[in-house]
Amino acid sequence: MARRKKGQPVHGWVIVDKPQGMTSTQVVGAVRRIFDAKKAGHAGTLDPMATGVLAVALGEATKTVSYAMDSEKTYRFTAHWGEARDSDDAEGKVTGTSDVRPTKESIEAVLPRFVGEIVQVPPIYSAIKVQGERAYDLAREGEAVELSPRTVEVYEARLLEVPDPDHAVFEMRCGKGTYVRAWVRDLALALGTVGHVSALRRTRVGGFSEEMAVPLVMEGGSMHIPAAFEHLRPISTALDGIPALAVTGPDAVRLRSGNPILIRANQFAKITEGQSGDDDLQGLTVFLQTSEGEPVALAEIALGELRPFRVFNL
Repeated sequence: MARRKKGQPVHGWVIVDKPQGMTSTQVVGAVRRIFDAKKAGHAGTLDPMATGVLAVALGEATKTVSYAMDSEKTYRFTAHWGEARDSDDAEGKVTGTSDVRPTKESIEAVLPRFVGEIVQVPPIYSAIKVQGERAYDLAREGEAVELSPRTVEVYEARLLEVPDPDHAVFEMRCGKGTYVRAWVRDLALALGTVGHVSALRRTRVGGFSEEMAVPLVMEGGSMHIPAAFEHLRPISTALDGIPALAVTGPDAVRLRSGNPILIRANQFAKITEGQSGDDDLQGLTVFLQTSEGEPVALAEIALGELRPFRVFNL
């Protein structure tokens, strides 16, 4: 007989302001315990030294994690010039030094080269898997780690301030898979010096902003979130930009059983708003919910049908 999974059927998103010194996995574990949830996951790792927006999915919201992970992210961070570190951040060992300190003018002159589609080699202390093992685990064991270059997209990068010759503060909007630590490392080299990230804060993940984020509070030897359930956001929160349609009770039953339904005339009219033609609809993902707003499924449009590929079991 299968063992019953511990926890309660809690579904939704909790936007946490991750404290410095905790891993993303530790934060997810803490949130799961606070809500006594059966299942939890997160939408994009933050390094232990980093703070800011960590979107934690509970229950059926974990089925929408990939949409949050694929969304745009915003970071505010500080580059420390003159020291290269093996982790490309302040927690690593110093591997090189330089007396060169870039000026504000030289930084701004080079910055355009690090916006748009750029190629970067991820830090060896990263969660990327190498032959089934995490790169950071291999690096900590002293093994040589070689990671392949990858193309990422930086939508915007701004120099905010130069508080002193050793530091520069930036803000960046970027796409999935962009490593701020690698960006600072490569920027430093282009400026004729070396550098690493000394402070990092994520301020936005898709529609999740730092204004939404709630702190983890340590009290009595354990962590909690004040008025926790007031901060539980709907499953649909991660689905900004995906068309939403209401379905009837009988259609909801069919969809939850994994069966397709025909697109109704009123649904078709709503979907076609803003579309240039019927061809645009093929393969389009839509979010289906009841008229009361209860999530039903994510479905794909194909040959006049709504075909569910991810069903929400609430």
